[in-house]
Formats: sequence, C-alpha cells, structure tokens
Amino acid sequence: MSKVALITGGQSGIGLGIAKALAGAGYRVALAAEHTPDDAIVKDALAELGSPATYFQHDLAQIEAVPALLDTVEAQLGPVTTFVSNAGVPAKVRGDLLDMTPDSFDFVMDINLRGAFFLAQEVARRMVGTPSPDYRSLSFITSVSAEMVSVERGEYCMSKAGASMMARLFATRLAPHDIGVFELRPGIIETGMTAAVKDTYTARIEDGLVPAGRWGKPADIGSIILPLAEGQMAFATGSVIPVDGGLSIPRL
Repeated sequence: MSKVALITGGQSGIGLGIAKALAGAGYRVALAAEHTPDDAIVKDALAELGSPATYFQHDLAQIEAVPALLDTVEAQLGPVTTFVSNAGVPAKVRGDLLDMTPDSFDFVMDINLRGAFFLAQEVARRMVGTPSPDYRSLSFITSVSAEMVSVERGEYCMSKAGASMMARLFATRLAPHDIGVFELRPGIIETGMTAAVKDTYTARIEDGLVPAGRWGKPADIGSIILPLAEGQMAFATGSVIPVDGGLSIPRL
C-alpha cells in the first residue's frame, strides 16, 4: 500500500519543508491550499517536489468541501496514511488586544481552528473506518503561541491554543486504533509569513531570545515529521514537541 501524506498549506513555508521530507522518504504527497493550480507558488512547489506531489485546491474555511477533497485525493493517490494539519493564517492586523475586531477573530478561527478541525475529523473517520496494515498518523502544526502570549495578535494565540487541545482530543480518541497524533510547536521560523518582521526578530535572536542562536528553517520541522509518520514514536502519541531552538524554555 502506498504511503500518502495530505499536507494543508504544503505549497510554501513550513508545509513545503514537510512535503520535501516526506516526498524524499517515498511518500506520495497531496498538497492542499486555497491557491489556484495556476498560481506561481503552486507551480514552483510542484516543480521542486517532482512526481511524488499532487496539488488539490481547497479552502479550509469551506468545511462543506471536505468530503469532496478527500474523495479526490483517495481516487488519485489512495487513502491518506499521514495527515499534517499545517495551514494557518495570522491576525489580519497586529495591534492592541483591546482593538481586536470580530472580523479578524472570525477570519483566524474559521481557518486555524474550525476548518482545521473538520478536515482532521473527516480524515480520522476514514482512517477508523478503513483499517490498514500501515501505521497512520495525524500531526498538528501549532505554534509556541499556543502557550506564549503575544497581545498584539491575540486571535492567533487563541486559535493555536485551541488547536493544541484539538490534537490531544484526537490523540485520545484515536489511540485505540493505533493512529498516532502529535503536536509540533514551531518557534520563529524563516518563512514568507515572518518576512515582514525579519529584522526585528533577527536582532532579538542575536540578543539571546532563542538559545540556539538562529532562525528556524522549514526543514527543521520536516525532519521531525518523518519519524512521527513512520511510527518510530507510536507509543508517544499525544506528545507536544517544541521545534523552537529552546525559545519556549522558561528562563530567569
């Protein structure tokens, strides 16, 4: 049976780093995002990944489209054995918590929490309903912001805290079926999403904010996903894995 990985937001940033790691290990990789297949970012990702990768257009906020997405993935590649819930959006505007608008709150929650949950739910249903000899897993890419506070982007922090609980819920529900569930919490990772604050964070990293003394790379997350997907940490289901160079370690 082919190993099939479905990665939301796999066309760029952390998602692309994960896709590279899994494609390199022999997985057939399904990338799902809201971009049209003709968008340059999608074409570039597919060119970089080569034949193991296929793109499927999907807007996480449109939860009614979830069954059709999975039907199409299964028809073209086979049942999903590895699901990586990676796609997410930042706050529309960074600003005072007291100025947050319902529009910005709803935008972030619709994608990072509501959309992520209902896609993961359908993946889990199908895994439970179709036993497999292969190890299967769900991995949720949350953030150090699931626990570390940034008052200028409160909606993002709340969405990631909710996603952290979501991972624990799925881990408990799916453990009897030998389906592993993991949460990875990236720290300050060099991607398009962080490009606008690169100078600010580079100075803070150089000043000691991150004990490892460098920006994280998408490949740092990809290298951790692989043993999780392969079942090498199966009995550690439910684990929270910081991928942040020590950023979240409490220090005096």
